[in-house]
Amino acid sequence: MRHVFVETNWVFAYASPAHHKRLDAVELLERAGANAVRLHLPAPCLTEARPPIMKKCQPRNEADAIRQYLRRARAEQTVSPDQERATREVLDRFEQQVRGELRQLDDVLKSLRTKPGLELFPLNEQMLDRAIDLAQMDLPLRPFDQAILAGILVRAEELRSQGETELCFCVTDADLQPWAKQGHAKQPLTDLYDEALVWVYGDFSMNAPERPEVWPDLNAKP
Repeated sequence: MRHVFVETNWVFAYASPAHHKRLDAVELLERAGANAVRLHLPAPCLTEARPPIMKKCQPRNEADAIRQYLRRARAEQTVSPDQERATREVLDRFEQQVRGELRQLDDVLKSLRTKPGLELFPLNEQMLDRAIDLAQMDLPLRPFDQAILAGILVRAEELRSQGETELCFCVTDADLQPWAKQGHAKQPLTDLYDEALVWVYGDFSMNAPERPEVWPDLNAKP
């Protein structure tokens, strides 16, 4: 069984209204429900995802920009009255749908607690102790990210002690990814994942590892 760690960005990608939802995030949970993989989510990520969804997914952010264009286009006579009317009707429907989805957000987040194949794990004392250790390292991470990283590293150790070997982390948060934009490994973050035998992906599809191919496959048999 492949064990897949996810974090707050996965929750955002899964639980957001349709115009911000990511299909690969939804499909990953479906794979977990079909017992193809096992997802592991630090419990605090469920709470952290709500404020950015409510802030970034408001429908007026996108709709107002189009309405401003329509006002200019009407003055310049580059759209017909029928086109303007049809566009405004679509915008109204869009706003209604997104507002409805946002009203259901708490129910969607709550439902994740009982989804088959998804395990929410709290940060235990050992994980919090590891977070303190990480804070003393040269890691450009916020305290919350330090705690999440500590939780994943310790949970990976727990799974390995149970005989599990296929461990990976699907992470789109650039701060937690062990590579820079140029593809160079970021230290000491790279070593932390390597020591934990956790393979890192930069998306939720897991089609190909994002780590440079020169890095060793730590799960490969000699």
